Amino acid sequence: MIGQFVTSKAGHDKGTMYVVTALEDDFVFLSDGRLKTLDNPKRKRLKHIQPLNRTVDEKLCGRLADGGRVYDEEIRYAIKQILKDGGKVCQKVM
Repeated sequence: MIGQFVTSKAGHDKGTMYVVTALEDDFVFLSDGRLKTLDNPKRKRLKHIQPLNRTVDEKLCGRLADGGRVYDEEIRYAIKQILKDGGKVCQKVM
């Protein structure tokens, strides 16, 4: 699930697209590369997110899973590409 694109189903950020950066029990840590950076990710319960059927590219996903260095620009670019390719998600900030 790390590296998967998700959207928020509840809260003030409802409809915003994120990338899963870490898992912890019933919570996930999400980043959009802009407001919620990799250094300060959003913590959200699993029931409050909607997973999409897409993931970031394999190289970026591997670095996220292994704890390698990933930049916020890479997350922003990945989300931008998904939205450009016809992602049917309303993106509030970008």
